[in-house]
Amino acid sequence: MGSKKIIRTDGRKPDQIRPLAFVNSLQTKATGSVIMKMGQTVVNCSATVEKTVPSFLDPEKQGWLTCEYSMLPASGTTRVPREASRGKQSGRTMEIQRLIGRALRVTIDLKKIPGKTIWLDCDVIQADGGTRTASITGACVALRLAVKKLLQTKELTKDPLLDNVAAISLGIFRGTPLLDINYEEDSQADVDMNLVMTEKGRFVELQMSSEGNTFTRKEMDRLLALGHKGLHQLFLAQNKYLNSIING
Repeated sequence: MGSKKIIRTDGRKPDQIRPLAFVNSLQTKATGSVIMKMGQTVVNCSATVEKTVPSFLDPEKQGWLTCEYSMLPASGTTRVPREASRGKQSGRTMEIQRLIGRALRVTIDLKKIPGKTIWLDCDVIQADGGTRTASITGACVALRLAVKKLLQTKELTKDPLLDNVAAISLGIFRGTPLLDINYEEDSQADVDMNLVMTEKGRFVELQMSSEGNTFTRKEMDRLLALGHKGLHQLFLAQNKYLNSIING
């Protein structure tokens, strides 16, 4: 794939992320919640706590963290039917919520939350590509806010958090590697990648595939370099928002 200069659908440079923001959520009954915005993609992320664990765990020894993901009916250009009305979740939904759960479990020491399950709910209010990566990045903030509250109320005696996690989507579009692709770019990309990493620089997940083409090691490395740049900005934004809540 020969790289050539392109004009992105929203005018960004190839190495620019979309406008990024964390916004206070209206879900005051959640233990922790935040709205994550990446361009036109908007996800409400909340964390709630139940005093129970799955049957395969000993509640005296550890807790659990899991996730549910959904797209609200008006989140896309056409109405997305509620999966409850179909009687089951789609394969895409199950794949995404398992990814979010895996990504967030690496950030917490489950032995320090015995007998508790933290539920992370990621509800897509509006979708324009990168909903799973925005969900991971926002869910990390919601989790941190929830743990802060649990420590304040003495429901936890030790901080179980180990690291932050964030995720970014990338692609090769018309021969050019792009950072933080939107829906239009994603739908036409020759190659797409979802990159999930911890703030300490450890990989959590790397999903990369081609559509009707192939890619080289050099192209993969270029996408990884772009991904590192984007993730650095996401971690800065996460910490800036969390510090504003904690110190504000």
